[in-house]
Amino acid sequence: MHIAILTFEGYNELDSLIALGVLNRVKADGWRVTLATPSPTVTSMNGVVIEQMSTLEEACAADAVIVGSGIATREVTEDPAIMNVLRGLDPSRQLIAAQCSGALVLARLGLLDGVPACTDLTTKPWVVAAGIEVLNQPFYAKGNIATAGGCLASPYLAAWIIARLQGDAAAADALHYVAPVGEKEEYVERARRTITPYLPTPALVQA
Repeated sequence: MHIAILTFEGYNELDSLIALGVLNRVKADGWRVTLATPSPTVTSMNGVVIEQMSTLEEACAADAVIVGSGIATREVTEDPAIMNVLRGLDPSRQLIAAQCSGALVLARLGLLDGVPACTDLTTKPWVVAAGIEVLNQPFYAKGNIATAGGCLASPYLAAWIIARLQGDAAAADALHYVAPVGEKEEYVERARRTITPYLPTPALVQA
C-alpha cells in the first residue's frame, strides 16, 4: 500500500511532514509512505532540503496521494511538464487528497468539478477564480477526493486516508499517538467529528 505526498519546490513543511509522520504511525505490512517530488531534491519555504523518495509518475500509480502545498503552487500549476504527469491521477482507483494550496492543483486538473473544497485563506481567491466553491471548514471529502484547509488540518487528511485504507481503529490509534499529552481523547474526538461525516465506514472508535 503506497501513499505518496506530492512535495514541490517551496513546499510547506507542516503540510508534507506532519502528514508523513501521522501516516507512518501505521505499521502494517506493505504500508509505504513517500514524499514524491519532481526533482532529486526540493527546498521548503523555510530552507529545509529533502531528497526524493518517489517520483510523480510513481505517485500517479499509488493507492493514495496527498497534494501538498507551498509558496510556489501557482507556478506548479503553470508547469506543463508537472501537470501533464499529474493528469495520471485518477480518483476512480486512488484516494486523492489536497492540503491548502494543493486544492488549486486539483482544480486545475479538473478533479474538483462539482466538488467544493477546503483551502487556506491565501489560496482561497485563486481556487474561487478556478470556479470552485470554497468551504469555511477544515476538511471536506466526497467519494475518493478530500481537501483540507490550514496547515494543522493535515492530520485530518492523514486520518481520512488511514481510515479508508486500514480502518477506523488504525486512524484513531495514529491520531492518539501524535496528540498532545493530556489532550489525547479530546484530540481524537475532535478528529472524529471532523472526518466521520465523510467516511463510508463507521465512525472512528475511541482510542
